[in-house]
Amino acid sequence: MSQHTESMPTPSDGLIVIAKRDCPTCIMLEPVYAQLAEDNDGLTIYTQDDPSFPESVPAVDDRELEVSYRLDIETVPTLIRIQDGEEKGRAIGWNRGEWEDLSGKGGLGDGLPENQPGCGSKSVDPGMPEILAVRFGDVSLDARQIEVGAVDDEIEACYDRGWSDGLPVVPPTPVRVLRMLQGTTRDSQEIIGEIPPNLVPCTVEKVAINAVMAGCKPEYLPVVLAAVEAALDPAFSMHGVLCTTHFVGPIVVVNGPIAQRIGMNCGVNALGQGNRANSTIGRALQLVIRNVGGGRPGEIDRATIGNPGKVGLCFAEDESKTIWKPFAEERGVAPGKSAVTLYAGEGQMGNFDQLSREPQSLTRSLAMSIKAIGHPKRAPGHDVMIVMGHEHFRVYDRAGWTRERTMQEFEEVLTMPADDLLRGVGGVAEGLPASMAGKTVCKVRSGGLNIVRAGGEAGLMSALIGGWAASGERGSDLVTKEIGT
Repeated sequence: MSQHTESMPTPSDGLIVIAKRDCPTCIMLEPVYAQLAEDNDGLTIYTQDDPSFPESVPAVDDRELEVSYRLDIETVPTLIRIQDGEEKGRAIGWNRGEWEDLSGKGGLGDGLPENQPGCGSKSVDPGMPEILAVRFGDVSLDARQIEVGAVDDEIEACYDRGWSDGLPVVPPTPVRVLRMLQGTTRDSQEIIGEIPPNLVPCTVEKVAINAVMAGCKPEYLPVVLAAVEAALDPAFSMHGVLCTTHFVGPIVVVNGPIAQRIGMNCGVNALGQGNRANSTIGRALQLVIRNVGGGRPGEIDRATIGNPGKVGLCFAEDESKTIWKPFAEERGVAPGKSAVTLYAGEGQMGNFDQLSREPQSLTRSLAMSIKAIGHPKRAPGHDVMIVMGHEHFRVYDRAGWTRERTMQEFEEVLTMPADDLLRGVGGVAEGLPASMAGKTVCKVRSGGLNIVRAGGEAGLMSALIGGWAASGERGSDLVTKEIGT
């Protein structure tokens, strides 16, 4: 943080002491303040908490903490030498030699210890730097600010302005947005892309505003930024995901060290409620699409039914030791790096196979559920993501099946005679055209089946999430984006 001594009512020459009564070292130095004040060199003491302290020398009230903030005071007491309006040196805490050198006065504090550490400055109390930055105008937030009346409910004001997804949002005050921006090293005014459907330029600051509203912590912001960037990749077709009448919405899968660092859940109830990071990261992405891009239900969002995951669905993959690489690494991300993968998915379907103990049986069992996604007679159509539970995955792991062998087995069992799926077969009008007679067809396109691992250790079950299909072809591809800082 830069110093702004020119805007403060501080002397242009002399000594400055920043102190507070709630500091034993500051109290101990009462006789030292009196000694320094005896000289004509000039001494100004700023007190952070009590205008009557110290008693030995009159003090200037700094309870607003402007002087402490602008001088970057981290510890009290701090002694500073000012000459011609510029700082020439400072001593932090109490060290007799340093104070004597800086003040040019010997014999300071006879009888006191040679050294004694100070206390934390009130200007660096948790959350205070951001409050002071806003209070004194040292912020570079460019988003238009909305004034809300003192008697108005801020949460209701957000509802009234259409900023909510139907749940309460955290009012994005400048202080909260500034704190959120501390979670990234990126410039707040960097444009990360144009948000569909209105193709509005979106800055890091605007993402931070929506991350605040979603309830994110600052350390989640790099994940949110990567998710937004993945959504803007043309391969994901975010505009199409918005305007389709299908159920789908973006699902965020997180891999790498950041998942553990920010406390994401890859275990019990990984796709459910209860974990702040999981719940708010996906929601932040959806709020960016809504509030920046204009993607609102009933307008450009034309989902006939939708699904609860459209509020925001995000989870971490279980990367516990196995012969399988983490999902993001399989998709080209370097080992040890963190990444998000975006998948346009609908609501989940459960598979509760409790008896299969061999991978061949379990593959056929899961395939039976996969064949029902979208419609049992629709192929190829919807892609599928298998969120494989711990006990189901152990069946493959114990058998030594690699991801490659597992995928090959799924392709074989998901390939069917088209004659069974023709229109009218079984008395069902839906189905493949007559031109497909005599052919074989796979339920999912090549590369359309993906497996990630998540869930608790108990329970022989997995979740199947169908993807978006547009006119019989995949309308959205998976997009993986490495997470920056």
